[in-house]
Amino acid sequence: MKELIDSKGLGYRELNGHIRKILGLSSSDSGNRYAGMEILLKNVCGQRYIGCGLKGDHKISIEGVPGNDLAAFMDGPIIEVFENGQDGIGNTMNSGKVIIHGDTGDIVGYSMRGGEIYIEGSAGFRCGIHMKAYKKKTPVIIIGGSAGDYLGEYMAGGIIILLSLRRKGVDKVFGTGTNRAGYHIGSGMHGGTIYIRGKVEEYKLGRDVIIDEPKGSDIDILYEYIGNYCNFFSADASSIKVEDFIKLIPFSHRPYKKLYTY
Repeated sequence: MKELIDSKGLGYRELNGHIRKILGLSSSDSGNRYAGMEILLKNVCGQRYIGCGLKGDHKISIEGVPGNDLAAFMDGPIIEVFENGQDGIGNTMNSGKVIIHGDTGDIVGYSMRGGEIYIEGSAGFRCGIHMKAYKKKTPVIIIGGSAGDYLGEYMAGGIIILLSLRRKGVDKVFGTGTNRAGYHIGSGMHGGTIYIRGKVEEYKLGRDVIIDEPKGSDIDILYEYIGNYCNFFSADASSIKVEDFIKLIPFSHRPYKKLYTY
């Protein structure tokens, strides 16, 4: 069953109220009264908090550009955006999937503790900041293009994969090399893993990470999530070779212990 909402002229409170009404939820309820609902939002233009706190196996498709904090605190649904996204996507997200057919703004996956975010294009600054693994949950962010400065800042768990792909006539940044990450990668990182396609110059790294080679389970992880990315965005998997990736890990799980303990 698929429901349609025309978002043109609706404020974010009104739009989110319509979504919750379709799902059979009150203003304070985030549960799963109606299972497996599909909602298509047309003419979205900057409305915030879409999918915020929703649970269950619902799917929300978005035509237009949603505002900040898309899928914040979300726990289960799938949200697919057919244009760009803004800042704070997946803020403290617990589970589910967000699929962006375009670029995103800053702090994607802020404090994310589960679920998966797929970005076809590029992400802004501080993507994955404060990401953390929670019990058996492992959050994952896959970025197709470039990432701004401070990728994985203060990261405490989870996985970030940067594919460093280029789109003809669209991408113009980060010179001619294959690596398309910004500066201060993994600054303050004390958990989790960052995989980057292409050689990474040491001056781009935060002082808290070291470069390693993907092996064993790393290969399985890369194949799984690269395969998902290529399926979502009809990308050519044969052009993304696992052997072209480097792996960044923290050299310490307590990089700032001297600041707080003797």
